[in-house]
Amino acid sequence: MATLTTPRLLLREMTVDDLDDMAALLGDPEVMRYYPRLLTRGEALGWIEWNRRLYRDRGFGLWIMSARDSGEFVGDCGLTVQRVDGVEEIEIGYHVRADLQGRGFASEAALACRDYARDVVGAERLIAIINPENLPSQRVAEKIGLALEKRTTDWGAGLREQVIYAGSW
Repeated sequence: MATLTTPRLLLREMTVDDLDDMAALLGDPEVMRYYPRLLTRGEALGWIEWNRRLYRDRGFGLWIMSARDSGEFVGDCGLTVQRVDGVEEIEIGYHVRADLQGRGFASEAALACRDYARDVVGAERLIAIINPENLPSQRVAEKIGLALEKRTTDWGAGLREQVIYAGSW
C-alpha cells in the first residue's frame, strides 16, 4: 500500500471506510464547481472502487489526503490514466474540501504525487486536465512544473473543452 507524506499531509489509499468523506467531497457544490455535476453517494463509492482497481492494476490512483497532525480529512490527490487526443496519459488530479481551499494543500500533495509519478512509476510525462475557468487549479499545475500545452474536447469524459497542462522530465 503506497503512502506518501509531505510536511503537512499524509496520502494513503482509499478504502470503503472513506465513503462518508468522499461522498461529502464529491457532492459539495463548491468543490465540484468546475465539473459537469455533483456525484451521488453511489457514484462516490464507484470512485473509490475505480481507485482501488488503479492501485491494483497500475500501482497508483487518487489517494486520501489527511492532515498529519490531526488525521483530519482534507481531500484526495493522485494519479489516474486518461485518454487525451487518442493518447493514454497519466494525469494528476486533486479535490480539496471547500473550507480548506487556498491553504496550499493541493500544491503540496500534487508535488509529492508528481515526484511519485517520476521516481516510482517511472513516468516521463504528466498532465492535468483542467476546466479553462478553474484558475486555482491551473496555478497548482504551474507550481509543480506543468505548463499549458493545448485545449481539447477529446479527453476521458469529453463533455466540454478543457485545457491540458503537461510536463516532461
